[in-house]
Amino acid sequence: MDPAIKSELEKYGDDVPFRAVTNHTQSTWARTFHSSPELFIQPQSIAEVEKVVNLARRCRRRITTVGCGHSPSNITCTSSWLINLDNFNKILSADRETGVVVMQSGIRLYSVGEQLDAVGLAMPNLGSINHQSIAGAISTGTHGSTLRHGILSSSILELKITLSNGKTETCSPDQNEELFRASLISLGAIGIITEITFQAVPAFTLSWEQTVDTDLRMMNNWDKTLWTQTEFVRVWWFPYTRRAVVWAAEKTDLAPMPPPKSYYDAWLGYHVYHNLLALGHYVPSILPWVEWFVFGMQYGFANGSKSSAIQPSRQALLMNCLYSQFVNEWAIPISKGPEALKRLSSWLNHLTPDDPDYVAHGIPYSAEGLYVHAPVEVRVTETSNSLTPRPHLDPTCTEEATLYLNATLYRPYDMDPPCHARYYQGFEFLMRELGGRPHWAKNFETTGEDIEAMYGENLENWRRIRNDADPEGMFVGEWHRRFILGNGPRLALEEVETGRKKFRKGGVLVEGVVGGFKDEEDEGEGSESGESFDMLRASEMK
Repeated sequence: MDPAIKSELEKYGDDVPFRAVTNHTQSTWARTFHSSPELFIQPQSIAEVEKVVNLARRCRRRITTVGCGHSPSNITCTSSWLINLDNFNKILSADRETGVVVMQSGIRLYSVGEQLDAVGLAMPNLGSINHQSIAGAISTGTHGSTLRHGILSSSILELKITLSNGKTETCSPDQNEELFRASLISLGAIGIITEITFQAVPAFTLSWEQTVDTDLRMMNNWDKTLWTQTEFVRVWWFPYTRRAVVWAAEKTDLAPMPPPKSYYDAWLGYHVYHNLLALGHYVPSILPWVEWFVFGMQYGFANGSKSSAIQPSRQALLMNCLYSQFVNEWAIPISKGPEALKRLSSWLNHLTPDDPDYVAHGIPYSAEGLYVHAPVEVRVTETSNSLTPRPHLDPTCTEEATLYLNATLYRPYDMDPPCHARYYQGFEFLMRELGGRPHWAKNFETTGEDIEAMYGENLENWRRIRNDADPEGMFVGEWHRRFILGNGPRLALEEVETGRKKFRKGGVLVEGVVGGFKDEEDEGEGSESGESFDMLRASEMK
């Protein structure tokens, strides 16, 4: 550890621990980005968080906060100080009658679900995974797929957040509302969320059924009952076979019934698909056949094939992310959904006017020799009628329900797919043309100028609140500057990216400096996040 840091620590003379290690390598779950922070710190109390912030200010260091690292972007990369709140993970209170739950911010969503279930409560909605910390899920606008709920932050009643002055503030719709709205989607750039008050609901069970059929049938039902047939609905769209799986779930009092299993499920299917994707890396033209085979084996080759189950909500709403991946998800008006899918299909499938599914795609990039992975995940939320304070950086629509299109590209054995750049170039062009906004936690490449146009006054207000809370940029890095902070002057503690190197295990190692100087390499006991994520992936297959 830097002697200057040790000297500052000695000045405290208190018994509040400073739980830091050196030589830590932090990796995203997908192993797309890696960084080597000067210190990796795991506080276990608000007092410890406040001490870290005060010490960082004295030592002129930037602070980044990370949970499970499931975002495949470089938003949490740092060469300065990295805070992880995995050990600050308790539910402090849960009122069965009111459903009001108070929890520490580092708790993972799977633990929230398990502990709430023990007292007869549940989260009203979930995204596709539950490995994130509650604070990370809030800070990036995580959502599920239902027209009866908004994004996850709509269930937040109150936050405690430690700011760059070392003080922890309470904010809610009734207290510090502007700070509350900015912190609901803070992107880690305002402070460290330490405590969350959440509105839970009585625990519930879902009866779900999924049906595979032509995408034409799905789109013909778009404005009828597709999204309203049950409380929870999501779709997986397969561009080459022009099919779609519609998953619909409703609350039930029936006894649980596990999903059907076959010899192909779990280990065999997992490795067959992984190796076919790897082969597609070298022979991309096989990917349409891979889509037909893999998802035919999983969902059925015949149109109309169905499967069903009855599960607790904390299990039913999840899906397996499988392998390392890039994800590029955008929010567009729900009314634009059929147009988006038809134009994407015409582009990827090179459709001509004599094809009954043809529409002019208008994408100014060639799809010649372009082969992509499947499926495209299609989900919805409804926030236009919400009565809760709207986050300044909420990407959802204000005039109608929101549709999310998520273009996933797998990285078999950590290899970047050859279609990556051109597919996302065309996909993002289409999303922007349809009035879309990118999901903050995903791999988008749109410009900061585009984002300024998308958010306008809301972004200006968020910047103002952020600058008031953190005038020196203690929580600001290169990602924030590129996408949301504009071309203003660099802040005193803002971290600037200085380089990228290929990492030995795949992906890139990102390096940065704070305040115009590069920190010296330190010696000490090391740890590596990649090991924990390997364990996480193994557990998902069980």
